[in-house]
Amino acid sequence: MNILQINSSLRGANSESNRVAGNIVAKLSAANPGAIVTVRDVGANAHPVLDEAALGALFTPADQRSPAQAARVALDDALIAEVQAADVVVIGAPMYNFGMPVQLKAWFDAIARAGVTFRYTESGPEGLLKNKKVFVATARGGIYPEDADPQVPHIRMLLNFLGMTDSTFVYSNGQAMGPDAAGKGQAEADAVVAALA
Repeated sequence: MNILQINSSLRGANSESNRVAGNIVAKLSAANPGAIVTVRDVGANAHPVLDEAALGALFTPADQRSPAQAARVALDDALIAEVQAADVVVIGAPMYNFGMPVQLKAWFDAIARAGVTFRYTESGPEGLLKNKKVFVATARGGIYPEDADPQVPHIRMLLNFLGMTDSTFVYSNGQAMGPDAAGKGQAEADAVVAALA
């Protein structure tokens, strides 16, 4: 089993989403001896955002790219190769201002490439990153009911668009609501991870 862990928190070792994602990976690794784990920490080492230069490189035929353009595309190619090789993807996704961190959005922008990880068909878009299990560990300062959660629908939509339709979200809620609420949120997340098959 190849496991890809994506951390996107800016809090490093103090990150709750990184902690929960790490616990999920540890649980999966224990159940699958010999599992290969790749960790990509875009919180600590941010991937370049999608900008005009990157778009220009992507839309230039490979044999016509400048060295700088080829190098920029190669950065995205590396992320695409990692997710293509993964059987399981574990994403640490803290909530920042009601959404995902810009560092995680940059990762999604890098791996979403027409003709490679999705394609357009007569019946609509088709995700090409199929047959992968995804776990998303999200930590948030407050508590959001499912029908009013501002973050998860966006992440789920991106995953589904790319073909990763089998996703499980693990929530560590209330992290900014005081020690009791934070502890309760952490315990609830830990219980979900402990129960994972």
